[in-house]
Amino acid sequence: MSKYIKLATLLAVLIVVSGCKISYGFTGGSLDYSKYKSISIVDFPNNAELVNPTLSQFFTEALKDKYTRSTKLSLLRDGGDMHLEGEIVGYQLQAMAISADSYASETKLTLVINVRFTDTKNPEQDFETRYSASQLFDSNQMLSDVEDELVDLLVKEIVDKIYNDTVARW
Repeated sequence: MSKYIKLATLLAVLIVVSGCKISYGFTGGSLDYSKYKSISIVDFPNNAELVNPTLSQFFTEALKDKYTRSTKLSLLRDGGDMHLEGEIVGYQLQAMAISADSYASETKLTLVINVRFTDTKNPEQDFETRYSASQLFDSNQMLSDVEDELVDLLVKEIVDKIYNDTVARW
């Protein structure tokens, strides 16, 4: 009789455990794909005083790539269930650390992007905010020598922040 009780207990435990499911995902965020099918992202014009001629296109493409790689949303030019638009409002250099000879030893490059997010399915989630990121570099280097690498880092940081605020929400 105790054999049957052990077998029945084991069978009951297996049924309960097989009904439980824990899943972790860091790509799709908290999106309900039955509700959200698309996102529209328009070009972000460069309205900063100091203009990097390729920054507008580079940023817009990086933002589109993040959503197409990390979600199952269709990318539209306009009319998506979610919509992102904005402009580059800051791209500036600032002397930071001063050396003993009174010259700057470090320079900070800062990128600021104004973003407007619209959620057509849940308008309470709509927002407009500015995102910024900065990187320091040695003042002995010319900006043109380090600019591509710095812009890559700045854009990635801001794109991740936007993604987290719009889709991942964490």
